[in-house]
Amino acid sequence: MSRFDRTPEIGGQTTPDEPSDQMLIREWFERLLFASRFLLTPLYLALAVSLLALLAKAGLHLYFLITQLQTFNDEGVLLSVLAIVDMTLTASLVVIVFLSGYTNFVAPVAMKEGDGKPHWIAEIDFSELKLKLMASIVAISAIKLLEGFMDVSHVADRELGWLVGIHLTFVASTLLLAIADRLSSPPRHGPTSGV
Repeated sequence: MSRFDRTPEIGGQTTPDEPSDQMLIREWFERLLFASRFLLTPLYLALAVSLLALLAKAGLHLYFLITQLQTFNDEGVLLSVLAIVDMTLTASLVVIVFLSGYTNFVAPVAMKEGDGKPHWIAEIDFSELKLKLMASIVAISAIKLLEGFMDVSHVADRELGWLVGIHLTFVASTLLLAIADRLSSPPRHGPTSGV
């Protein structure tokens, strides 16, 4: 009998099916590591509460737009609307992060037909989450860039250059991430693939 075929010895005797001290420590450590994922829950809750701040800020933009509408020119109205769009996109980004992050990293969310929950949450994987986040960041960056160009008379050339550079960096990063994901994922064979 080899040393690998023996059962662990406890107190000088071999006992079948009883874990060794090493295995107990390893199991305890793994349980601790997996349980620590619940430490993310307060962070996701903080993100959910931060939506109130974004809602309040969008409300202030709307109030300012309505009360100052008669004094605004077309560009002023567009800039105010773009600010609300920016808040909306940012809030959507936050929702994507905390819902899919909770589902992917903490605990799966039980989904039932007609429960009112967006079912894409349970279907999104980490790779798709990265792409959705990057696409949202590109959209937010585009809004900021558009705001800068709408108010070009009050924005310095250097600031516009930075806005363009940052936006192009986000676009290039998103494209590279999408290409890397496409190259690293196995090919999907569907009914129309012809394979």
